[in-house]
Amino acid sequence: MNEMHALRPLWRDLKTTDEEFVLATVVAVEGSGYRKAGARMLVARDGRRAGTISGGCLEAEVAKKAFWHTEDGPVVRRYSTLAEDGDVPFGMGCGGVVHVLLERRATAGPLLEAMEQAYAQRLEMAVATRVAGERVGERSWQVASAGGEVGALRARAEQALAHRKSTNADGVYAEWMAARTGLLIVGAGNDTRPLARVAHEMGWEVTVMDGRSHLATQERFPEADAVMTMNAETLSGLRLRATDVAALMSHSLEQDRMALRELLGRDLAYLGVLGPRARTQEMAMELAEEAERGTAGAGRLAAEWMARLHAPMGLELGGDGAEAVALSVLAEMQKTLNGGSAQPLRQIRGGVAAFAAAGV
Repeated sequence: MNEMHALRPLWRDLKTTDEEFVLATVVAVEGSGYRKAGARMLVARDGRRAGTISGGCLEAEVAKKAFWHTEDGPVVRRYSTLAEDGDVPFGMGCGGVVHVLLERRATAGPLLEAMEQAYAQRLEMAVATRVAGERVGERSWQVASAGGEVGALRARAEQALAHRKSTNADGVYAEWMAARTGLLIVGAGNDTRPLARVAHEMGWEVTVMDGRSHLATQERFPEADAVMTMNAETLSGLRLRATDVAALMSHSLEQDRMALRELLGRDLAYLGVLGPRARTQEMAMELAEEAERGTAGAGRLAAEWMARLHAPMGLELGGDGAEAVALSVLAEMQKTLNGGSAQPLRQIRGGVAAFAAAGV
């Protein structure tokens, strides 16, 4: 739920001072657009803004007229960069049409409260909002098993949550928001610091663990949500969700083995190990023999574990150094979490194929 990560500092200020604001939400994109439906921007009366709804070209225009447009209540505005629409006032250069819901505190405040709670608890959430007709801005939401009470809208929110899919039909934008991702980093060496820093920028909850207490400090990892000394007790006490990811990069065979022993039994979206695959295979076999008490089934169990593990973790991007490793690892995590292909966009969005078909 990265939108809340960007909105939360300003949202908290506005709550404290009880100031009026406008929340802008992209509810539909036709053609090409820099941001997708669900992108949000918060606008205060004094001009402060948080979040983005475009590549930086639409925000000022939306903010300038946001309070004027919402004088009579929530409204959906259309912003176009298509040539056939005449002038291109917003300079987006995307060649698409963006539909933005604008609403003030009365309707946006309760939603932001619910989003903040879901963000803090790392829970999935779904919101169904009317974006056409006479009751624009009316909505219902579901966070885990709790939700709003706005008639048929609740069913649409429940559908989006059940299917983990956003839809826009019949004047209702039903938005599914993934749970905030948690990242566990085992290891507190210098090479883990860029990983923690960038994951924080992505809105993830970051936990750093290391058996070496002089390295596992908040001063070394100011962006981390939690930094702790690793042992069997702290490992078993971790609250991990099926949407979480973990990276073992302690450079210590003993520490990685201890972490692997615990994490192989957890349901995680991604579990990666830094270092040669042979090293991880050796650890997996040792742990399998331990679990199977040396029986012949250990080899089969180790093979099953190796099929699950990302070892060595990361995508082949070229380059070296801590920053390049962080980029490689986070790219593979993002790909796994979102079901991406990791292929160049120019190859999978019709660009190359379209030109080839045209004989260009």
